[in-house]
This record gives sequence, C-alpha cells and structure tokens, in this order.
Amino acid sequence: MQTTPVTTGYFESFDGTSMYYEVHGEGEALVLINGIACPINHWHYQIEYFSRHYKVIAFDLRGHYRSQALGDHNNLNMDSLGNDIIKLLEHLKIKKAHFAGHSFGAPILLHLHEMKPSLVKSLIFINGFAKNPIKGMFGLDVVEPFFYFMKAQYQKQPDLWSTLWKLAVDNPMSMYLAALAGGFNLRVTHFKDIEVYTRSVARMNLDVFLTLFEELMKYDGEHVLEQVEAPTLIIAGEKDMVTPMRFQYHFKEKIKHSEFVLVPYGSHCTQLDFPDYTNLKIEKFLASVK
Repeated sequence: MQTTPVTTGYFESFDGTSMYYEVHGEGEALVLINGIACPINHWHYQIEYFSRHYKVIAFDLRGHYRSQALGDHNNLNMDSLGNDIIKLLEHLKIKKAHFAGHSFGAPILLHLHEMKPSLVKSLIFINGFAKNPIKGMFGLDVVEPFFYFMKAQYQKQPDLWSTLWKLAVDNPMSMYLAALAGGFNLRVTHFKDIEVYTRSVARMNLDVFLTLFEELMKYDGEHVLEQVEAPTLIIAGEKDMVTPMRFQYHFKEKIKHSEFVLVPYGSHCTQLDFPDYTNLKIEKFLASVK
C-alpha cells in the first residue's frame, strides 16, 4: 500500500515562539489555517485527500496546543499570526502557496495577503469573515457583552475561571450545544470529531483564547477584499449560524476573481460535515489555478 510522506516538527517564529507543524505529501504547497481554538484535526479529511497530490501543511496557531510556549504573550495579535505563516514558509523554503482558511483562518489569510501578497497563489475561505462576526450572532446582540463580562471576571479570578472553562467545555453537553449553535451538523459530522474539538478547547489557555477572540472582534479586513488578485474559492455552509451566508456572499461581491460554493445543510465546519463534496470543489478549483 502506498503511503504519503509525513514530516512533523517545530520552527522558531520571529519572537522565539516554538511553533508545531506537519507536512503531508509532496507537490505544490497547500497551507491550512485553523479557526480560533480549532485543532489540526478539523482538517483531517482534507489532509488525507489532498496529500496524494499536494504538499499539505498544517500547524497549530500560536498559543494553541503544541504551539503554546509563547515567546512574548503581547504578540497575540494579527500581525504575529501573519508573521508566523511567513516564517513557516521561510523555514520550509516555500516561495508561494495555495492557502485555505476556516472561520478565523479567513481574516488571518486576509491579513497575510495584506502583509505579503507575493506568497499567495490562491485563497480558499470556508465559512470565513472579514470583520467582527459576533455582532448580531444568532440574531441577537448578546455574545459581545457576554464576552466582555467573562473577560472582566477572568481578570479578577483567573484560576477560578480557568477551572470553570475546562468544566464547561469538556463535557458531553457542550458538544451538543456547539452543534445546536450551528458549529456542526450532528446528522453527518462524526461525533468523534466534535469530541476532539471540545477536548482540545478545554486544554487551551483561557487567557490566550480571550486575547485572540478580542483580536477577532477588532479586526476589519474590508479594505483587503478588493485588493485580492489571487484566484479565490468561497465555501459557505447553508446552516452556519456562526458566520451566516451573508458573510460569504459579501466575499463573493468584493473579491474580483472569486467562485462561490454553497454546501446544503453545511454547518460552520463544512469541511467536517461534507468532506467529499468540499474536497471535490476544492480539487476542481485548485486544478483551475494556473
């Protein structure tokens, strides 16, 4: 049986942060960017499929899982996230790559494009956004006020709230709540994938999560959308309530050389809900990029 070459390792980013990465397969580079608090596991179907013909690169964002040893905690910001990708490609001696970003991975890629567009051969956005998706989430304006309430309480009693965070996230009920909120489609997503996600989130440092989540809310990449010249694929989940379709339609409207794919019954994690359909659409798109 043919096996796909796999390399794992660490590279040192610009501020000394030790960053974990994986390289699967050989060929043109396809770099996968996770959403906030998401593990590499969110891409396992894509890694398995595309590593047959591409060099698929995945890594833990700074402050996440195997990239937790931060060189400087003050560098939990968009500039640092972009510089991490630049340093990763320098480490791997890659001058240009295809990029796919899920959720928070989309604004990270927009910021990377603004920083160094020469690195970008094509862009794939899955359930992404260019600016704060929290306002009006679920049709209500409660998520942002709740975030700042939680942040204030954490700053008063960090040990207590870190414990509460782990207890709240690492239990079966949180898995169902994540699905009900539009994060997953329970009818088609393997429950093991949801379990891996919630257990990973429970392991994440709460201070890191809160800091990056605030960066997510502050970021505004609207001006970048019209600057994008690279071929772009926009994938939207029909049932995604976290970043509803209006965000993806907006990408299609503003990005000149873009294609739009709507995945019926897709949730916020479309690549896990319907991996075969998603992979085929990505494969067709990548084959068209010259």
